[in-house]
Amino acid sequence: MTQHFAQRMQAVQPSAIGELLALGADPSILSFGGGYPDASLFPVAQLETVFREAIRQPGGSALQYAPSDGLPRLREQIADLMRADGTPCRAQDVLILQGSQQGLDFAARMLVDPGDVIVTEDPTFLGALIAFNPSQPRYAAVPIDNDGMQMDGLEAALQANPRARMIYTVPDFQNPTGVTLALPRRKRLMELANAHDVIVLEDTPYRHIRFTGESLPTLKSMDTDGRVIHLGSFSKVLVPALRIGWAVAAPALLDRMGLLKVAADTQTSTLNMAATSLFLDRYDLGAHIALLRQAYRAKKDVMLDAIRQHFPQEVTVTDPAGGLFTWATFPEGFDATAFMRDVALPIARVAYVPGASFFPVTQRANHARINYSAATEDQIRQGIAALGAALKSHPFP
Repeated sequence: MTQHFAQRMQAVQPSAIGELLALGADPSILSFGGGYPDASLFPVAQLETVFREAIRQPGGSALQYAPSDGLPRLREQIADLMRADGTPCRAQDVLILQGSQQGLDFAARMLVDPGDVIVTEDPTFLGALIAFNPSQPRYAAVPIDNDGMQMDGLEAALQANPRARMIYTVPDFQNPTGVTLALPRRKRLMELANAHDVIVLEDTPYRHIRFTGESLPTLKSMDTDGRVIHLGSFSKVLVPALRIGWAVAAPALLDRMGLLKVAADTQTSTLNMAATSLFLDRYDLGAHIALLRQAYRAKKDVMLDAIRQHFPQEVTVTDPAGGLFTWATFPEGFDATAFMRDVALPIARVAYVPGASFFPVTQRANHARINYSAATEDQIRQGIAALGAALKSHPFP
């Protein structure tokens, strides 16, 4: 049979790191690769209780179809959480998603024609690029530093790309670098978005995993023109398997995302929405998040201490104030992908995510994303020591 794929499928390719991470799934490999939460912290007993209660709801309501925009009670609860976080929100402003990843897909399909420009951080979340690529965009990549996206670079990118349709940012504890967009830059980003009439896609899966400092306002809370699409998720603060995310946006945007939701999957799982809603009614999500913050901060400190002790001095890493990742920068000429394939996996028995694929325009091989949330503290010490020994035994170019 002759296979005739749509042109957009040319942009849908396996990730360059997929094969390496598949090797990292070997149980003998200690992986710092995935963005996984610590499974030992999942509230298993509480989830078992709420799922049992949901299944037994009168009339089998949790086992039936539900409105495509989500269960009304859950939308109210998410609006409550948004307001508690300082962002004005009503239930009707919320669309329940199959994970916030679905919101990335919907935003691109709604806004981007082939050849249109998406402005991103450089580097940016690899999963966002995977979601955006079928829409066949071009990318304008803006450098970041310890205070997030550089506003001079954003202004230049918007001036150079009048076809820019969207600014995509992970402002809190960014994936992959762990840096946070500073408050003055948040304000400037919104000024530039207003001036250039560009939609802002604010992706916040790590926002509540803060270790130190005061929470900064969301971009959505600064939105005076209805141009911010805010994406949130329970994957990192509850459990990923629920696949419960949400979008908050102005009606003109949310209505069209809702149409894409109907086309994509009709609705998010009724049972998972009902169980999540019951969890929020029955238990203290804030207390659970406080537990996650304490555990992940301790793991981050262990990892950074181990890196300082075992890595060559030429390697630098970020010190995030929250989230799940640190970002390693190696000397120019170092290829983190080749090193992982040839040394880290077979010799050190350690995996990480090579950084090149996080760069949407010009890939840079001398970086890696390292996750500290999934492993135990002893595994972190062991794995970083092994990786450091491997780095020291293979001199930099």
